[in-house]
Formats: sequence, structure tokens, C-alpha cells
Amino acid sequence: MKLNAAAPKPAGFFARIIERKWIGRGILILFGLFVVYILGGKMLDNPVLFLQQILNGLQLGFVYALIALGYTMVYGIVRLINFAHGDVFMVGSFISFFAISRFQFHLWLVRLFPGIPPFLGLIVGTITVVLLAMVVCAFLAFVIERIAYKPLRDAPRISLLITAIGVSFFLEYFGALNFVFTPNFISYERPFKVVTWQLGREGISVLQQGSTVNEGSVIFSNIFVIIVVSSVILLAALQYTVSKTKIGKAMRAVAYDKYTARLMGINTDFIISTTFMIGAALAGAAGVLYAIAFPSIIFWMGIIPGLKAFVAAVLGGIGSIPGAVVGALIMGQAETLTAAYISSPMRDAISFSILIIVLLVRPTGIFGEASREKA
Repeated sequence: MKLNAAAPKPAGFFARIIERKWIGRGILILFGLFVVYILGGKMLDNPVLFLQQILNGLQLGFVYALIALGYTMVYGIVRLINFAHGDVFMVGSFISFFAISRFQFHLWLVRLFPGIPPFLGLIVGTITVVLLAMVVCAFLAFVIERIAYKPLRDAPRISLLITAIGVSFFLEYFGALNFVFTPNFISYERPFKVVTWQLGREGISVLQQGSTVNEGSVIFSNIFVIIVVSSVILLAALQYTVSKTKIGKAMRAVAYDKYTARLMGINTDFIISTTFMIGAALAGAAGVLYAIAFPSIIFWMGIIPGLKAFVAAVLGGIGSIPGAVVGALIMGQAETLTAAYISSPMRDAISFSILIIVLLVRPTGIFGEASREKA
């Protein structure tokens, strides 16, 4: 009798359950059916409230999507979870705050050409503020990558992870200094007035300040429209850059095999820095949009949105751009629906519980693929 003989594999139905991990998938399916049952009941009880929460979730989800793209792009290139990314998002909010409140940068076109229509001048000025925040955040990411990450590029991944956490703490508490940003909450000054519409049986109409919402109507504001339109434009521009341009082709080559890409003549250092900058620019835009939607900023405001965006990237499949967007939209819906139908404190718990479920059932995420280890 051979003592080292391999044990016979279990056969039949139970073997298929073990090999295909049907238990975990079954639990996930049951959990999904339970969620659909609960939400379906809430929708039937009050469809207007349910639709209102869906709109709120879309607004939040698109902001998370812009942040999550930075995580997924950097991880796809250098296999780094850049935990300082949420604090770059915070810097974008503060840059736009100072540009608007202290320098009135959103009014530069109106002041330069007094005869221009104020509405047009305000649109151009607001876009300029967003671009300014994106440029500053991109430059900040370039500096961080060159100083903190590049020297450790060939070091163990745990070294990069610890460094990213250290950079995150530095950005937060450096920003808390009085001569940099401030340690206190700041009321964010929006560059435009908020206009709210109500959509109901009578069509779309402007909701005047102090008036009540018509029965059976949902409300949305110009902030919702700006966030959705801006996010879609930026996401489309990123997708075009990655899939259709020369630099996007180089980014995909470096993500697939950095060393072979270098042998093919690609400047991998430049591509990696560019990836950091693009992700940070999107986070800067997200910081401006987030501050406009929730007009109160503080130096640690990037922690929770950054972590939730990371969960969204993992949920969608970290390294996948469409996956990051889908994961972020799911996270936005999960957070708003939890706050509406369970309790506000539970929304964070539910959001991070999604990460645990995904890691247990499908570690690669919705659109993720199993990583290939190269010899």
C-alpha cells in the first residue's frame, strides 16, 4: 500500500459543488434575491420615493466613478493600491474653493469682457475652475509618483502599500495646517445658483424656493445634470484616450508586460507618470463636483469617498475601466438606498460589506480577469 498515494477525488454531485464553488454563488444569489424582494416591495409602496433615491444614487455614483478610475488605472499599470488617491480628491476640492471664494476665478471671463452674457461667462468660468483643479491634482500626482513611488517600483508590494498610506497621512495633516488649508470645516461657495426642477404628471417645471413639491413628482437640480454630464464626458474622453490613441496603446502595453514594453521602445517611466496624472486629474474633477453637491469640505474628506471608490473598483474588477464605472454606480445606489430604507449610519457598513461579499465569491470583480503570473 502506497502511503503517498493521492486520495481519490470525490465524485458526483457534491464534488461539482465543491469544485465550482456553488455554495458561495448560491449564497450570493439568495442574498441578491432577498435584496430584490425588499427593494421591489419598497418600489411598489412608494415608486416616487424609490425613483428619487435612484436619481440621488446616480449623482453619487458618477462622482465615485471618477475617483475609482484612478485606482483601477494605477493598479493596472504598477499593481499599486494608491491609498493617497482619496486625498488628491480632497486637494481638488480645496483648490476649487480658493479659486472661487478668494480669487473669483469663475468670473474671469465676465470681468475680462463685461459685455458677454453672464450665463456664458459663468459656464466658461466654472469649467476653468474644474480644469485648474485637474491640472493641480495631476501635477501633485506627478510629484508623488516621482518622489515616493518611483524609487520603490521594484521593491516588494508591501513597501509601496505602506508608502501610499504614509503619503495619504502626509497630505491630510499637511493640508490641516493653517497656512495650507485649515483644520476646520469650510462652507463651500458654489460658483452658480442652484436651480431645482420637478418632474411629474404635468411635465417639467422649475421648483420655486419655498414652494412645495407637487404630489407624485421627483425633483432634480442643475447640480445633478452637471455631475452626470461632466462625468459622462470625462469617462468618454478617458475611454477614447485609452482605446484609440498612441499613448493609450502604450498604457495597455505597459499594463500587460512592463519589461517587454520597454524592450519595444516604450518609455515606461513616462507612461506610468502619465497614468498617475490622468487618474489624479479625474479625482480633481470629482473633488470639485463633490464639493458642489455637498458644500462642506475638510482636510480628511477624501478618506471615506476614497475607500468607497476603491471598493467600487474592486467590485467592478480592478484594472477594468468599464468595471470601475459599473462598480461605482452600484456603490452609489447601495449607499443611497440603504440610507433611505434602513438607516443613514448603515450605509457605510453596507458599502464595505459589498467588498467582503465580492472577495469571497468573485475576487476578480464583475469585469475582472484572473491575473497571469509571468515567469
